[in-house]
Amino acid sequence: MNSLDLIVFFIYIGGIALFGGSFFKKSRTSSSYTMGNNDIPGWVVTMSIFATFVSSISYLALPGNAYQSNWNALAFSLSLPIASLIAVKYFVPLYRKINSPSAYTYMEQRFGAWARIYVSLCYLLTQLMRIGTILYLLALTLNAIVGWDMVTIIIFTGLVVSIYSMLGGITAVLWTDAIQGIILIVGAVVCVGFILFNMPEGPGQVFEIAAENDKFGLGSFSLSLTEPTFWVVLVYGIFINLQNYGIDQNYVQRYMASKSDKEARKSALIGGLIYLPISAVFLFIGTSLFAYYHSAATLPIELQDIDKGDSVFPHFIVNALPAGITGLMIASIFAAGMSTISTSFNSSATVFLTDYYNKYFKKTASDKEGMRVLYISSAIISVIGIVIAIAMINVKSALDAWWKLSSIFSGGMLGLLLLGLFSKTKNVKGALIGVLVGILVIVWMSLSGTLFGEDSLGASFHTYLTIVFGTAAIFLVGFLISIFNKKTDEIYEN
Repeated sequence: MNSLDLIVFFIYIGGIALFGGSFFKKSRTSSSYTMGNNDIPGWVVTMSIFATFVSSISYLALPGNAYQSNWNALAFSLSLPIASLIAVKYFVPLYRKINSPSAYTYMEQRFGAWARIYVSLCYLLTQLMRIGTILYLLALTLNAIVGWDMVTIIIFTGLVVSIYSMLGGITAVLWTDAIQGIILIVGAVVCVGFILFNMPEGPGQVFEIAAENDKFGLGSFSLSLTEPTFWVVLVYGIFINLQNYGIDQNYVQRYMASKSDKEARKSALIGGLIYLPISAVFLFIGTSLFAYYHSAATLPIELQDIDKGDSVFPHFIVNALPAGITGLMIASIFAAGMSTISTSFNSSATVFLTDYYNKYFKKTASDKEGMRVLYISSAIISVIGIVIAIAMINVKSALDAWWKLSSIFSGGMLGLLLLGLFSKTKNVKGALIGVLVGILVIVWMSLSGTLFGEDSLGASFHTYLTIVFGTAAIFLVGFLISIFNKKTDEIYEN
């Protein structure tokens, strides 16, 4: 990075921090801090939902996947219209009616306090690992590009995001998310244009080379459950995105920050749908990079190992883009990561205040006390996230395993929500037994390969199907028990 790139990058970081902090006066109460002041434009909430879908992981991984193989990952994005429509019809009206800052109030209303604790704890654990993972990846990227110390990058990034998200509350998070979403889209489009018009034989050469190497394929359409076929990725995407829309505090808080029910439904629908074409742009970047480098006489030595697909985009940013554009692209990567981290900080603090402090420590806490809890919990969450990110530098494999397990266990969250929506009785017994069975299924599928060998039945299914089977087990077991207990169980009145 030369001086111009550094100027562009630091102007972005400083500008976002100052812009987010400028909402301090609008976030002085716990209600405004967690749900806003009912004055946030619909387009801002829409872009914030889109930015929450995109992290630095997808910003780098999607081009890497397309470079290595094909557009199989697009099947995940194609699940979004299905998940978005279900969210608009069922999830958004449900949470707007409950009118709570927490997504997990409904769980207690439906099944009791244990369900609220279980689901909110799953959420908090996964968010901590999410913060740590993204901070680590941002530091890894910048370290590879400019050689800065990773610990310094992690601490600096974590502090910047925590400060503006704490000062400005959900309003700052939504507005900065919207700006960051625009920046990452602009960065991706500029990158595509640069590649196309720098091909030796013109833009058409990208499509010629890609077609010759089957780079636009969507993967196998077989019915195999052991490989990431188109159908496996599509079904996985439906379940993951239903979980995002239906039980993830990050999304539910955005429904509540919308001005009206109509605006909330519109933002949920469009915010998710925007991700579909933009993910296609990310995949096209990977395909274009394959054509760009394979149109040369010699492939750069750093990219001769096809397994290093995730490094191809950073390599291109550093070595091919002109001064200033490199800074913009690095800012785009940080935009994707920072929007996700700021969301996790604010939403996790909201869950701690609403689901724990106000429930079990001080039910009559004043607004001043509530703000103190939000600030302290945000600070603690940011520190833990920074520590996890630093730990990943040396013990990444162990933390990768925990990140995988924590993500898989969150499948129980969606199963409970679906059971609550479609079971007509209170069904507390069915929900509890369903969760226990679902966890056993998840553990069986996750650990079968380690405990019983790769040829065991549990290990024969692709890992993407773990959330599918775990969620289905919770719902089906709980629903069947509700049918058998219909005569003795109380009817749930929504």
